[in-house]
Amino acid sequence: MKVLVATEKPFAKKAVDGIRAIVEQAGMTLSLLEKYTQKEELLVAVADADALIVRSDKVTREVIQAAPRLRIVVRAGAGYDNLDLAACSERQVVAMNTPGQNSNAVAELAIGMMIFMARNQFQPGTGTELRGKTLGVHAYGNVGRLVAGLAKGFGMEIYAYDPFIPAPVMQSEGIHVAATLEDLYRRSDYLSLHIPANKETTGSIGQALLSLMPKGACLINTARKEVINEPELEAILAQRTDLKYATDVAPGNMDALKAQFDARVFATTKKMGAETQEANINAGLAAARQIVGYLQKGDKTFCLNK
Repeated sequence: MKVLVATEKPFAKKAVDGIRAIVEQAGMTLSLLEKYTQKEELLVAVADADALIVRSDKVTREVIQAAPRLRIVVRAGAGYDNLDLAACSERQVVAMNTPGQNSNAVAELAIGMMIFMARNQFQPGTGTELRGKTLGVHAYGNVGRLVAGLAKGFGMEIYAYDPFIPAPVMQSEGIHVAATLEDLYRRSDYLSLHIPANKETTGSIGQALLSLMPKGACLINTARKEVINEPELEAILAQRTDLKYATDVAPGNMDALKAQFDARVFATTKKMGAETQEANINAGLAAARQIVGYLQKGDKTFCLNK
C-alpha cells in the first residue's frame, strides 16, 4: 500500500524521516509530493495512493475523485476545514485530524501575542502587564486549556466558556466558568479565541460581543479568520478606540484595519500557530501512526466523518 505525503509547505526532514520509518515498518511505501505549485500535480500524485497525509493542503472533491484507491486522508493538525468531508464520506474515505499535536505551539503563540499587544507591539511608550488581568478563553479544548495554564503563571484570572465541557471539569482546574458567552466577553481584558470554523460559528464574533469587552481589552485570534465578522470588527474598532485585535490569520480587510487603527491591530504575515519544529514533527508522526492503525487494525479514533 502507498502512503502519499502531499505538502505545499513541507514537513521538517526529521518529521519526514519519522513518517517514513513508521510507514515502512508497517510494510507500506512512502511517496512525497513537496513544494508543489499546481493542483494538477496533486491530482496526478494521488491517483495510486491508498492513504494521504496533508497539512493545510486542500483535499477537495476533485482530489478525492482522482484517487480511486484512497481509503484514508489525515490532516496533520487540528483544524480540518481544508478537507471535503462530504466528498470523503461519499467515497467511503476515512478523514482524520491529529488533535492536540499542535496545541502547545498555538497556546504559546497566543500568550506571546498578548505580551506583544500589552507592550505596544514593542514600540516606544508605556505598556501594561498581564498580571492581574482577566483572560477569557472561548472554547476550552486542547489549546484553550493550555493557554489557561500558561496564563495562570502570569498571575491572570481565568474565565472560560465551552458548552461541551462540563463546568465541574473546568472548575476542578481552577477556571471560573462564565455563565454565558456574553458574560465571558464582558469580563475579559484579553479574550483568547479557539472555536472551529463551521456553520454555527462562521461570522459569529462581531460587534454584539466585542462591544461588551472592558476598556482597553484585546481579542486574540489563533483560530480561524472565518469566525470573525470582519465588517463588524472594523466598525467596533472605529467606535471603541480603546479596543485591540491580534490575529494569527490576517482578515480580508487587514489593509483597511491597519490604515485606520495602526498599532491597535496586528496579524502575522502567514498563519504560524503550528510553526514550531516540535509541532511539525508531532503532527506528522501522529498522522502516520493513525494511517497505520486504521489500515492494519481499523482504528478510527480520530475519524471526522462518522
